[in-house]
Amino acid sequence: MKLPILGTIDERFLTHRLRSTSIGGLAAVLLAGVFFFINIAHHVIRWDLFAIVATAGVVKMSMMIWYRIND
Repeated sequence: MKLPILGTIDERFLTHRLRSTSIGGLAAVLLAGVFFFINIAHHVIRWDLFAIVATAGVVKMSMMIWYRIND
């Protein structure tokens, strides 16, 4: 049994995934800090966790594409 997708996963792919996850995580933490500050300063509870998670996902995927194209 041969899986064609496993043949395309190499060390570069794993490195791209690691770097993009790191950058996506940093972006999510930064946005979470901003929204936490807004919640503390204005005493308003907002449903923005989805926006933070979506931003982390978008940043991760865009960085995966960026590293894949430029490496």
